[in-house]
Amino acid sequence: MRRFAAAFFAAAVFSLSAPAQKADTPQAPLTREQAKALLASVDEILDFVSKDTKLPITHPVKRKLVSRAEVTKYLQKKFDEDEATKRMEHGEIVLKKFGLLERDFQLRPFLIRLLTEQIAGFYDEKTKTVNLLDYVAPDEQKPVLAHELTHALQDMKVDLVTWSDLTPDAPPKTMLEDNQRLAVDESGAARESVTEGQAMVTFIDYSLKPTGKTLADAPEMGERLKDTVADNADSPVMARAPLLLQQTLMFPYSAGLAFEAAVLAKGGREAAFAGTLANPPSSTFEVIHPQAYLSHAAVPMLRLPDLRPMLAPDYSFYDIGVMGELDVRILTELFGGRQIADALSTQWYGGMYYAAQRNDAADKQSPASIALLYVSRWQNEDSARSFLRVYAGQLARKYSGLKRREKDEADDSEQVYTTTEGDVLLTIQGNTVFTFEGFPLAKARAMRDAIGEVQSSGPIMQAQEPVHDLTHSLTHLGASFGMLRSEERYTSQGLQR
Repeated sequence: MRRFAAAFFAAAVFSLSAPAQKADTPQAPLTREQAKALLASVDEILDFVSKDTKLPITHPVKRKLVSRAEVTKYLQKKFDEDEATKRMEHGEIVLKKFGLLERDFQLRPFLIRLLTEQIAGFYDEKTKTVNLLDYVAPDEQKPVLAHELTHALQDMKVDLVTWSDLTPDAPPKTMLEDNQRLAVDESGAARESVTEGQAMVTFIDYSLKPTGKTLADAPEMGERLKDTVADNADSPVMARAPLLLQQTLMFPYSAGLAFEAAVLAKGGREAAFAGTLANPPSSTFEVIHPQAYLSHAAVPMLRLPDLRPMLAPDYSFYDIGVMGELDVRILTELFGGRQIADALSTQWYGGMYYAAQRNDAADKQSPASIALLYVSRWQNEDSARSFLRVYAGQLARKYSGLKRREKDEADDSEQVYTTTEGDVLLTIQGNTVFTFEGFPLAKARAMRDAIGEVQSSGPIMQAQEPVHDLTHSLTHLGASFGMLRSEERYTSQGLQR
């Protein structure tokens, strides 16, 4: 699911401002002397970051000062031209069908407001330029520079334009392509976590420079700093953001930092920087559980049969993706609260979704035009039943005209409902939950049986080439615009405590 959250933030790299500075506080432009000193500091900080990461400097980094108006223009242009934006907008109705966004929520204008509030410096990997702000004091920008220049060194090492997002533009057209898509679906979000996690390490190390220490000397600091990430007091727009956006936009930074800290403690700087760039994790499961990555554990993955003949001629393919552990955490917290999310998300053992669009739909931009199937697998049957209760409990919030049809249920493993958007079938088989929303009951049962027949009993390792998952475009979206203000608070203020 991170595809639609991440697909947009990954080309530039996080923004930030000083802890004491309010987002709406006007700042006078830098003086000529300040601007000259700030631009000159790029080489010194780049040298620090290279030594800290052991990533070599292969060429100078271009740098320039930009005004607030130029930042706004840059954001608008990215939203108009970026391919990831198109994927995000395509997936917005799927997010709404899941109930992760309210039906009347306007994602694009909200994200533009959020980024305008947040951005305070960025590295543009297409122009190979670090952009500094002419309205933020130089001393406040230098730790950000360490973060952004980490991306410059990563770019020299692997070419971030091609490394970060290998999502094919063409939708899958066959069962083989469907399963190839699922096999690589989360690796884009995982790679965002590597690049942003590494940049957070150097941000901390640069901030600790006066003490002579680094994150490697005090690994508990990274975990302690995570406690402050949920505080959006100085970000009015982020504080109003849906849970989906808050968690997906922060994931590459908070979870990425924890992942990189774990690899750093286990294998040292070569493993944490060059090593994870050469062999990145393939899923958010590995990011959340670094020991799974370090031990090369298999990543749970589900398969799909060929659904197209079963859906024709009434439906056409719309979207497909993985529902990973982070997605489940967001979904269960939104529907059942944090305590349930904490308990259930760790029991996740695989998930995927498939969205089809009704060919006769009057409004193709409406979530009502989408029929959705979601398969989730759990560590045991008790966890599966708990998730089914949570998911069933939120149907009334998603659909008007909800009415249960117990007489149409084959046995106690099924729940059948009528809604204004078609039939809903929820069913459980052992440790696997199937949900079908908008498909006729008979068709839903046929798809359930076909999907069950092609599953294996054990986990399968996901591939290493990224495509996308449901929220990845949102995770990528955040990372592509520079370091967020909330991430500066997450580090700078936490380090001062």
